[in-house]
Amino acid sequence: MAAAKKAVLGPLVGAVDQGTSSTRFLVFNSKTAELLSHHQVEIKQEFPREGWVEQDPKEILQSVYECIEKTCEKLEQLNIDISNIKAIGVSNQRETTVVWDKLTGEPLYNAVAAPVSPGSSVPVAVVPSGSSVPAAGTSSVWLDLRTQSTVENLSKRIPGNNNFVKSKTGLPLSTYFSAVKLRWLLDNVRKVQMAVEENRALFGTIDSWLIWSLTGGVNGGVHCTDVTNASRTMLFNIHSLEWDKELCEFFGIPMEILPNVRSSSEIYGLMKISHSLKAGALEGVPISGCLGDQSAALVGQMCFQDGQAKNTYGTGCFLLCNTGHKCVFSEHGLLTTVAYKLGRDKPVYYALEGSVAIAGAVIRWLRDNLGIIKSSEEIEKLAKEVGTSYGCYFVPAFSGLYAPYWEPSARGIICGLTQFTNKCHIAFAALEAVCFQTREILDAMNRDCGIPLSHLQVDGGMTSNKILMQLQADILYIPVVKPSMPETTALGAAMAAGAAEGVGVWSLEPEDLSAVTMERFEPQINAEESEIRYSTWKKAVMKSIGWVTTQSPESGIP
Repeated sequence: MAAAKKAVLGPLVGAVDQGTSSTRFLVFNSKTAELLSHHQVEIKQEFPREGWVEQDPKEILQSVYECIEKTCEKLEQLNIDISNIKAIGVSNQRETTVVWDKLTGEPLYNAVAAPVSPGSSVPVAVVPSGSSVPAAGTSSVWLDLRTQSTVENLSKRIPGNNNFVKSKTGLPLSTYFSAVKLRWLLDNVRKVQMAVEENRALFGTIDSWLIWSLTGGVNGGVHCTDVTNASRTMLFNIHSLEWDKELCEFFGIPMEILPNVRSSSEIYGLMKISHSLKAGALEGVPISGCLGDQSAALVGQMCFQDGQAKNTYGTGCFLLCNTGHKCVFSEHGLLTTVAYKLGRDKPVYYALEGSVAIAGAVIRWLRDNLGIIKSSEEIEKLAKEVGTSYGCYFVPAFSGLYAPYWEPSARGIICGLTQFTNKCHIAFAALEAVCFQTREILDAMNRDCGIPLSHLQVDGGMTSNKILMQLQADILYIPVVKPSMPETTALGAAMAAGAAEGVGVWSLEPEDLSAVTMERFEPQINAEESEIRYSTWKKAVMKSIGWVTTQSPESGIP
């Protein structure tokens, strides 16, 4: 019997999406942005000591191979020719730090992960006074204690003015970013020290480790990163777009172990996968896109204009606002970061980044701590039953208030209760809390960059909750726009890869991006009601402040 004819779909583009809890490989049609197939593998996080978060770099790499292999098998079952995959992009968890031996290809220590906490953006940062405060929206559950003393020691010798690190990098001196993790490895791991002394060590964030391995590893692997990942290391000058000699000297990092910094969209090298039968068909396919996960989502949401913003709703929320070609430094505790640079000769774009610490985490709290819902999906049903919080406000300041308040003395409160209040009203108030917190970050962004938002683009797991999306539109009093294809992070990496010079199968012109359909939520209340609800929320926030007056054993926040 004749073999079935392969489906002809035009050029395809693959994307590796490597996150803190799982790895995925997704394949898109470059003409329609349609997701054709994907595979996902969970990966473990290790906690060798309290406050230490690590992952096995070899397990991460193996999970990438497995995802590529399984996705290729699925495409074959769908009768799709995998030889049509013309490029591969990489999107990755940012800041996580790997050091490996360039002669053996072996990691010299586990990957030191960004501290994981409900909705964390930036755990403990050292501010100019030398006191430790939570920075840019985190809950202090698993602070990476191993680097806290490193940060405190470094803060004592910041040269000149206190803005030395932030003025060059857009970041506060913090346990969160790669430079202090790398400094800790150099100070504490003998294998790393010896490899550096013997010129065998290579450093990178997860993107660098994957690209080096996938392009040959010890046999000519390409040691590079892109500007978005480099901008999260605290070693990268976001103005000159180069590793900064002064910063490297300050942190005591030898520059020869750092990867080459490239744009987010260019051919870095070609795939070399000889050990896998199915995935072997991708041998020679260019790896030509690389973006940190939040930048990838910004690109996948097509936020290419100055002033466009996206919010990713997960355990917490990550908000990025494109500020165009200019670095905007925040007066309200937001981070300045590189958004993307889509080509070697293309201009760099910057972003302001902020986060809501407790978003999906508040739903989980209602489920696990109060037991008023059995599954996260139930919250929408409860909220729909009443359609209002009936004057009930929920401030989930479980471990203090972060941007824009910076109040470690705050604790969570539910106020405005009456005898009529029931669990449905509390469920509704919990959803409103996510939206009010998002508005506070967006207001801070508007004050920092002076560009009022015309609409907010959204993605992430919580966006399937239609009541949440409508509430967000009402509380911001601007439209909320959600793509029908939710995989915006992987899509962004695929777009960058497909658009690279020498690949050219994906157009980033606005008229060519209209294939992605959107669901739009318009405000359904008047502006006055929106403002009244927001001002009442602010009153509730004020009531949450000042609960903790001494060091509280449960918090770690003074």
